[in-house]
This record gives sequence, structure tokens and C-alpha cells, in this order.
Amino acid sequence: MRPAPTILHLDMDAFYASAEQAAKPSLRGKAVVVGGLGPRGVVATASYEARRLGVHSAMPTAQARRLAPNAAYLVPRFSLYRTVSDQVMELLGRLSPLVEPLSLDEAFVDLEAGGTADDSASARATGEGLRAAIRAVTGLSGSVGLAGSKMLAKIASEEAKPDGLLVIEPGTERELLAPMSVRILPGVGPATGDHLRRAGMTTVHDLAEAGEAELVRLVGKAHGHGLFRMALGLDDRPVVAERDAKSVSVEDTFDVDLHDRVRVRAEVERLAVRCVERLRAADRSGRTVVLKVRRYDFSTLTRSETLRGPTDDPTVVREAAGRLLESVDTTGGVRLLGVGVTGLADYTQEDLFAQAADARELAQRALEHHAPTAEGGEEGAVPEAEADSAEQLAARRWPAGHDVHHEEHGHGWVQGSGIGRVTVRFEEPWSAPGRVLTFRIDDPQLRPADPLPLVRESPDYSSWPASLPKSRSSGAGSSEGGESSP
Repeated sequence: MRPAPTILHLDMDAFYASAEQAAKPSLRGKAVVVGGLGPRGVVATASYEARRLGVHSAMPTAQARRLAPNAAYLVPRFSLYRTVSDQVMELLGRLSPLVEPLSLDEAFVDLEAGGTADDSASARATGEGLRAAIRAVTGLSGSVGLAGSKMLAKIASEEAKPDGLLVIEPGTERELLAPMSVRILPGVGPATGDHLRRAGMTTVHDLAEAGEAELVRLVGKAHGHGLFRMALGLDDRPVVAERDAKSVSVEDTFDVDLHDRVRVRAEVERLAVRCVERLRAADRSGRTVVLKVRRYDFSTLTRSETLRGPTDDPTVVREAAGRLLESVDTTGGVRLLGVGVTGLADYTQEDLFAQAADARELAQRALEHHAPTAEGGEEGAVPEAEADSAEQLAARRWPAGHDVHHEEHGHGWVQGSGIGRVTVRFEEPWSAPGRVLTFRIDDPQLRPADPLPLVRESPDYSSWPASLPKSRSSGAGSSEGGESSP
């Protein structure tokens, strides 16, 4: 534990949904749900307006639609989210060399290592400056927690949501934690929480009062020891700048179970190409290819093959995934497929026996299973019962919420598609709510487009945070037990 609250935790507020609201003026102040829109889709993020209606992340989209039938349901735009995340992480990197990203929208920062804070006053000033910088550069809000440990900083940011800042002063940890639910502590999920509840422990105070020996008896030595330390507010974990990924993977859940073996094979090839694209984007290679298959009865099978050396060749990964598929029985139907690569390395070992193929060619090959041939037949044809309908193909080409450009009307986004039509609202992040027009799905003037920046003219933060005030007067500007500023 540190004597000053110089560990910062940033958590962007309802990140995906907030980014969509910032990009779409007509959705500001309205319920927005981002996630999978099919029958088996799951909510990734819900705006605070949707959360007030009971919608939350990891909820089935079908259930969300029942709770919030009038919400806007959008397909994620990860290219936009990654761009905004890069802007936020660049600002964090100006505060300290020790930045530990946890996801696109969340990170720890060691302010002491960066010399940007050494006491409560300077930590608070840095946190407020960061929030202002994020809003100016991205147009979005983030909540900040400051404390003497990572655990408490993360708890503080959660308590500060939305769009707030909370400082937990060293020495006030136990008082602050005592009335909180045991679920606030890292590693206490639904099962452990229920087990502790049956033992009469529902608050952090209950855990501290029970003692380490009782917790070890209830949940085991390793977990019990750690749980008792956390209940006392003790956490010595450092902020780690480099968090090496252990694997790269992609997976898809299908709206309707796949039964045709040709279709299953085509989907595995498509996933292999996507997996390699992510691998290359991270400048990594991998040695072990993993195939994941979830069948109609929810049973999940995994198969893996270790190669002679690390590779980022799409042909090698595709063929390995295909060989793994041969050992899996898919006759009952497949609801999910995934392809991953583990054993990551920073170099690639050339495989002289691999065919030289471009990733785009492989992607095209996978798509050809749906494309008609010159003779009017279909190469790699899928039985009619398994083939995607025109509406499904339209939904893939024009996903709800994604960007489009019309030669006459300019930039817009897809509100929905169906019955051979696509409906578009034409507006930009800095415009007023725009008008809605409907086109044929094959309109030659309409095409997919890249997302626009959320802020038209981003301010220059090249000298930030040099102007932030620093203070060495211990405790100056802080209040007992912490203070939240909305």
C-alpha cells in the first residue's frame, strides 16, 4: 500500500454505446444497445438510458428487446472503438511510462512513476486534467479512481460512475470497504458470493471479522488468504506496463445451427483468415492452432495442433484448422465455431511446405461458397435449407449502426435493412439530427464507409500534462474518506 493515492484507474463510461451516441446526434439521450442482433445475440454494452430500463451487458439481446423495445440496437464498430481507445491510451502514456491496459476502455496508471503526482492534491489535479483531456479529444466521458493500490483504485472508479472522480485516502480503506458487498472484491463471483452468503457473510466487514482461518476453511488456502487481505484493503500488486497476450482468437455464434459439412468448413476457413489478420495486426506469430466447436446440445469441443514453428501464414493456419475439424463430429448441428492461435512469438518461422497465399484470396475463397458461378450454378453450393437468405446477406452487408456514404446525400449510418431495402439516417457527429431515407440494397450510389472522428477538430495536447499543478503538501486539497466530484 502506498502512502499517497498515486495509482489511477480509468474506466470509460458505457464505452461502445457512448461512442455510438457521440457519432449519431439523433441517438443522444436515448436508449442504445450495442451487441449481437441475431436470435442468439448478446448485449456488449448498454447506454445509461437503457440500463435504467434493466438492460445490461452479457444479457441476451432477445431479453433486452423485451425490456427496451424502443431502444436503438446496433452492431459493434470495433474500428471506431479502437481508434478512440488509441487516443485515450496516448493521453495515459503522457502521464506515466507505466500504463497497464485491461481492455479498450480501461487501464491502470502509476502516476508516481511518471512524476505527475506525489500526494492527494496533485493526484486529484491529474485525474481531473485527464478527464478534461479525454472529453476534449474524444468527446466521451471517463470515470477515474485514485488510491494507494490497484484494487482500491478500480473500486473507486466504479463508485464514481458515471463521469466522476473518487479519491480514496490512505488510511480510510477499511472504513470505506466495510459496508460494501463482498462482490465488490476481485475474484468474488456469483458462486463464491453465494457460498459466502450461506455462511452469513454479505459485506466486506463480515469477511474481515470472520478472520483468515475461517475464510481459508470456506474457500481454500490460496483464495482465503487473498480474500482476507483484500477485506483489509491490502493489495501490493504493481502496475505492469506490458501485458503479453497469451493467445489470439476469433469466434462466431450462428443464428441457426449449421448442419452442412461444406458450410461448416467454409466458416472455419473464414475464421482462420480473421484470426491471422488479428495476429498480424499485433505483430505476432503463433505455434499452436486451436479449433473450438460448440454443438447443438451446448457441448463444447476443442482440438489443437502444434506446428513445427511459429507462423502467421493464413494458409498454414487455415489448413491446420481444417485438419482439426476432420476429427470433430458435427452431424447434430453446430451453433458456434472458433479458431485461435497460442504459443505466441515475435518472429515467424518460414514453412517451405506451405502454399504461398494472400489473406484476401483466402477470404474470397470462403465467400465463394455463397457466390454464383459463370455457368449459373454455385461453387461449393450449400443446400437451400442452409443457405443464407437475401435478408441475412443484406444484414451482413448493411449492419445496423454501420457507416455508409451516398454520392448525393453524403455520410450516414444504417438504421436497418429488410425486404430488399436499407434505411439510412444522414448525419455526422457534429451535425444536427439528420433525415432518414430508404434505398434498394443494391443502390449503386450507396456504399459502406469508414467511421468519422467523434470530434471535428481535436485540440493540441502535445505539451500536456506539463501544465498540471503538483503539490508536496501531504493531504492538501483532500477530504477525509475520499471525495467524489461529478
